[in-house]
Amino acid sequence: MTSKEAAIAAWRAFATRDAAQICAVLAEDAEWRAPPRNATAIALGVTDHMIGADAIARFLIDDYPRLFSNGMRVEPISLTAEGNRVIFEQRQSATLANGCDYALDYVFIFEMHGARVRYIREYMDTKSGYDQVFGSAPADRIA
Repeated sequence: MTSKEAAIAAWRAFATRDAAQICAVLAEDAEWRAPPRNATAIALGVTDHMIGADAIARFLIDDYPRLFSNGMRVEPISLTAEGNRVIFEQRQSATLANGCDYALDYVFIFEMHGARVRYIREYMDTKSGYDQVFGSAPADRIA
């Protein structure tokens, strides 16, 4: 399995919201780092740097659906792979738990260790994310 195929399989496993499937595609010591104090982390009261397969699975299964309660629509923009690095560019849209619409472009960089994800770096327009999640209200936990 190539790094690209393994990363695509990981992304599909994330969508299952099944802990066993998610953990099976992650290295035991996998890390996921998003921009510090991003709107999702603040709204959910969670960290922007998850460490370990169990922590990542818990975020995807328990935390994420609290803010994006009707699921997330993902529109792929591009997919690039070179060596053990796979880059997903996508537009994600949803209805937030507070009823507001949400649409934001993301870039996820997966660093693979064989068929498992070792490291994820997540990038997005944090200002637009804040504006969509919090509007004119102060940034605080909402879900």
